[in-house]
Amino acid sequence: MVKQRNLSRSIISSSSSARFFSIKAISLYLIFVFAFTIWVLVFSSRNIQTDDQTHRQHQHRDLIDSEKFRPPSSPPKKKMRESNGDAQLWTPPFSFGLHPCVKPTPKYKAFAEFSESDRYITVRSNGGLNQMRTGIADIVAVAHIMNATLVIPELDKRSFWQDSSVFSDIFDEEHFIKSLRGDVKIIKKLPKEVESLPRARKHFTSWSGVGYYEEMTHLWKEYKVIHVAKSDSRLANNDLPVDIQRLRCRVLYLGLRFSPAIESLGQKLVERLKSRVGRYIALHLRYEKDMLAFTGCTYGLTDAESEELRVMRESTSHWKIKSINSTEQRVEGLCPLTPKEVGIFLKGLGYPQSTVIYIAAGEIYGGDERLSELKSRFPNLVFKEKLATEDELRGFTGHATKTAALDCIISVESDVFVPSHSGNMARAVEGHRRFLGHRRTITPDRKGLVKLFNKVERGQIKEGAKFSNLVQQMHQARQGAPRRRKGPTQGIKGRARFRTEEAFYENPYPECICSSKNPT
Repeated sequence: MVKQRNLSRSIISSSSSARFFSIKAISLYLIFVFAFTIWVLVFSSRNIQTDDQTHRQHQHRDLIDSEKFRPPSSPPKKKMRESNGDAQLWTPPFSFGLHPCVKPTPKYKAFAEFSESDRYITVRSNGGLNQMRTGIADIVAVAHIMNATLVIPELDKRSFWQDSSVFSDIFDEEHFIKSLRGDVKIIKKLPKEVESLPRARKHFTSWSGVGYYEEMTHLWKEYKVIHVAKSDSRLANNDLPVDIQRLRCRVLYLGLRFSPAIESLGQKLVERLKSRVGRYIALHLRYEKDMLAFTGCTYGLTDAESEELRVMRESTSHWKIKSINSTEQRVEGLCPLTPKEVGIFLKGLGYPQSTVIYIAAGEIYGGDERLSELKSRFPNLVFKEKLATEDELRGFTGHATKTAALDCIISVESDVFVPSHSGNMARAVEGHRRFLGHRRTITPDRKGLVKLFNKVERGQIKEGAKFSNLVQQMHQARQGAPRRRKGPTQGIKGRARFRTEEAFYENPYPECICSSKNPT
């Protein structure tokens, strides 16, 4: 009995000890788990912060490449008073600190290092104002590559407008020569001793690289003068040395300044607009007779007007396309928006009826009647003929190139720029605005808009909140925010691919727009 009791006590004691140690072990385990959980949470939170920073860095790069608009996190005090809607409509896209950079690199071979050149390039600049401007920038770079002296270009007098203006009527000739003297020697006319010498007349191959022009220097063995028949698109958009690309930018944005008379009046008109109305949209309404005839776009026109344009197109020798299906052109987004369509588009973006719109254009085909449906939505239309006095415009009458220069100045300086068609002026102005800090430039998705316009006509959708939402979503990434220049369309090979590339002067990023802290 005694042994049994002792055994029982021993068992009970052992059991108590086991429970005690079991409870202690569980407590220690719980404390360990709790401590481990706290450590994991702290470590994870640090990782989350790091990942978030990394995500923002990737998002920064993605936004530059995809052109998604994001307003600045700390806008200037002046803009703080604006509503979010106003900011979305008027303020420039966030530029991520990008800035112009046109200075040559240390590897650049400046003109001062060359021997005095006795080789000369003469050129006839073809096309309208902006086609000539970008062409002149190209030919300056070509003269630099070929180590030649450039004679002041002859402007096109055979274009649709047949403007008799010479270089000094449109551009500041002295500034052009002096500002580029470190890049190329420019003279006003050929020396007398070479005027009568035979010239090599060349149609340089479009979109050529540096290697092509280095090969063309063999012409100097036989000739002292090369005459270039056309100046537009003489250089490739891509795959050129950065110093050649920056030279093109120095010419277009700094050297090729408008004449003092044009520059003075242009800036005066900008000041008048700003002081009277505050902010404005510059609308490049490419609805002129020549554009409609060239593109074969007759949507919304009468039969008589359509026939008039067909005759004009087919009687113009250098407009090669004779038979055009107007409906197909419009569906593919190849037609300029009509004044009515522009009004619907801008209203869909959210611009109020009170918005002031400067019409940067020549004579609109159909006149006031065709403009009426734009004016019914936006009555505050401004034309240069009303903004300037008769005396101020007297020297511009009959000179389409001069008046186009005024439109160019007012468009570059506008709060918002909207082109109705992707022509030479639209591309040149967009590129200049990107260079100056990515000012808001809205490029309509004409192909997408036509689908919406057709639905409105068929009664499938009405102008209103739903329509506006679709328009705004469609153009979220078409506001002029920073992005790299687009390359050729996939699947297209050979020289044809060059036609599909985004023009260098439409978007000079990255060569002439930099992200470094110190401009170079």
